[in-house]
Amino acid sequence: MSRIIIKMKLPSLNDYIRVCRSNKYQGSKFKKKIEEDIMIFLRDLPVFEHPVKMHFHWIEDNKRRDLDNICFAKKFILDAMVKAGKLQDDSSRYVVSFLDTFEYGSEPMVNVTVQEVEQW
Repeated sequence: MSRIIIKMKLPSLNDYIRVCRSNKYQGSKFKKKIEEDIMIFLRDLPVFEHPVKMHFHWIEDNKRRDLDNICFAKKFILDAMVKAGKLQDDSSRYVVSFLDTFEYGSEPMVNVTVQEVEQW
């Protein structure tokens, strides 16, 4: 089992939609920048050869954002893991399940636990 802590407030679905609607090229640029920021935190993760189960523990600094909008950011995390070569793909063949949990604290971040599974 491997764990990483992404010590940043990731954009919500509403943030991403807002950027995409502002200019048709900005959405792609925005996503690429977020993934590059996330990749910094992925350096110590091993390369996963088998399918994985993932637990995303989201820590928010306030209750303003809807939970479903917050956990949308797992898309950025999974895509960054693929781009960093940590996961072969983020399809259901390689990511077999994920769990989202939430809490509120003084500093926004997400704790990600990745567990390889031999068979699914």
